[in-house]
Amino acid sequence: MNVAIIGCGLIGQKRAASLPPARLVACVDHLPEKAAALAGRYPGAEATTDWHAAVQRPDVDMVIVATMNDALAPVTLAAVQAGKHVLVEKPAARHVGELDPVIEAAAQAGVCVRVGFNHRYHPALRKAFELLAAGALGELMFLRGRYGHGGRAGYDREWRADPRVSGGGELIDQGVHLIDLARCFLGDFSQVSGYAHTYFWQMPVDDNAFLTLRTAKQQVAFLHVSCTEWKNLFSLEIYGRDAKLHIEGLGGSYGTERLAYYKMLPEMGPPATTIWEYPRGDDSWQLEFQDFLEDIRQGRTPSAGLADAQAALRIVDQIYQECGYDYRA
Repeated sequence: MNVAIIGCGLIGQKRAASLPPARLVACVDHLPEKAAALAGRYPGAEATTDWHAAVQRPDVDMVIVATMNDALAPVTLAAVQAGKHVLVEKPAARHVGELDPVIEAAAQAGVCVRVGFNHRYHPALRKAFELLAAGALGELMFLRGRYGHGGRAGYDREWRADPRVSGGGELIDQGVHLIDLARCFLGDFSQVSGYAHTYFWQMPVDDNAFLTLRTAKQQVAFLHVSCTEWKNLFSLEIYGRDAKLHIEGLGGSYGTERLAYYKMLPEMGPPATTIWEYPRGDDSWQLEFQDFLEDIRQGRTPSAGLADAQAALRIVDQIYQECGYDYRA
């Protein structure tokens, strides 16, 4: 499996490191020095600034799209039309309408398209899904998620602060990860309400968003994403009738990844508690890519695909429109 990576920044570099046994043959970036730096680490890889030519190369089987948000859908569409399998980073587009031609083209071409919701593959999340599948929580009632960072000097002048490029602020950035995880646990949401606002950063996109999402069974996801968190934070609590799960941390500046399982006792009171910690780092990128290779081998629809990005972006678009943030191109 020969791979072209479009976008050679931090995420493109993480993707390149996760490729084996696939082979990197093309590194593309609008900054030639970035493309050359990445290609220089992988024997046989070529550096270029021309993504159009790269996705048309006959020796390329798969394209990884790790660009800024405004290029995600156009590059994915061109790669799919060229008959390539694609792994595109979240959110996969700036708004849900940009995904329509991509979904149609992928169906016509018969190729696999995976969306990079790598948080599903963090070890604490994998263990949580395992416990859920085993019935350890009982019927789910609701969940509460918080995800945030504090930005950095000049954050309001980066590309994420330009709605023409990003498609939005914190809601479309870290928010889609929380929305996707909430859907993994609770399913589709039939009722959506929320509020996005800019409190601190001097930029035309939101720096905080608050969501209340409800399923047809009245299960609720209460979510908050923020880039005024100051101390990086990830927290996801899943409440069942029999037990609760609490996932904290993502490694690095978010703290050691940890899963706590609180099992309700017949007499109630303090629960029986089991804690797993995962201090060995983030292998989600490798596991996600291996799953994608298996998708391609089996010809199966990826577990995190365009339909999942579409569902998350519908929620994002609705909240933005209701709050007067119309970022649609």
